[in-house]
Amino acid sequence: MPNRISFFPLLMIMGLWGSAQPSSAQALIPHTLRLDTAKLEQQGLGLAQEASQLAQFQQYELALQRAKLATQLAPKSPEVWSLLGGLYLQTNALDQGITSLKKSQSLNGSGKNSAVLFALGSAYFQKGNYLTAVDYLKQGLKVKPNVPGALFDLGNAYLMLKRYPEAIAQYEQAVIQDKTFWPAINNIGLIKYEVGDGDAALKQWQTAADLDPKAAEPRLAIASALYSKGKRDQGLSSGDAAIRLDSRYADLKFLKENLWGERLLTDTRKLLETPQIQATLAQIKEKNPRTQRPSPR
Repeated sequence: MPNRISFFPLLMIMGLWGSAQPSSAQALIPHTLRLDTAKLEQQGLGLAQEASQLAQFQQYELALQRAKLATQLAPKSPEVWSLLGGLYLQTNALDQGITSLKKSQSLNGSGKNSAVLFALGSAYFQKGNYLTAVDYLKQGLKVKPNVPGALFDLGNAYLMLKRYPEAIAQYEQAVIQDKTFWPAINNIGLIKYEVGDGDAALKQWQTAADLDPKAAEPRLAIASALYSKGKRDQGLSSGDAAIRLDSRYADLKFLKENLWGERLLTDTRKLLETPQIQATLAQIKEKNPRTQRPSPR
């Protein structure tokens, strides 16, 4: 389905264009076409529903096409604009996403839709505008408190601003709401390590690893910390196991995008450069030459 359809084909499709032609003996009576706006809006909402379903299967480009058309057919629906904004964010079109989300806000009246506020916070975080991200996330949490994902995002924004106590406080609140939310526990470890408290960091990462047996990130962090402390064999063994779980975490750029600090990145580089880890990575690459990286948080 194209991004836009012209007005004339739309009229033809909906049967709004008169089919009878006047004969030469008849006078042409001027008339005005009347669009059934309620029907158009209903079709727009139907397209939005299709877009939402496609997004659930990560078919974002197809979903975007439908959502764009839906905003033309139902331009006064804040839900449709918020859906379009969210899809733009999924495809990394941040400016378009922000514009659509703000349009949804303006149509909503009060501007107190927590989902839209959280999405705007995420968008500004991805743009590197952490202060604005904090503002929107805090607004959203005032409307709908105790949302673990939003608390986590707010913690990440504070982390990037190096406001570490505030970041830890948000992560801890996220864990209070969801005791299995290991990424928040993991990120407390990132902060602890960056400020020089390696033992506290290890405890956090071990807790995170225990919560999810398939979580590679805290295991690689543990391995890097152990290796830097001189526990070489233990660090290599743990590091090997971690990258076999998910080799994408062996990419330093990816780790930095996932908020790893300079201290931990430096220690991880030393681990990754060892012959044993390099051999493991070569084996993984040989078996999975087209491994794709996930979107960083």
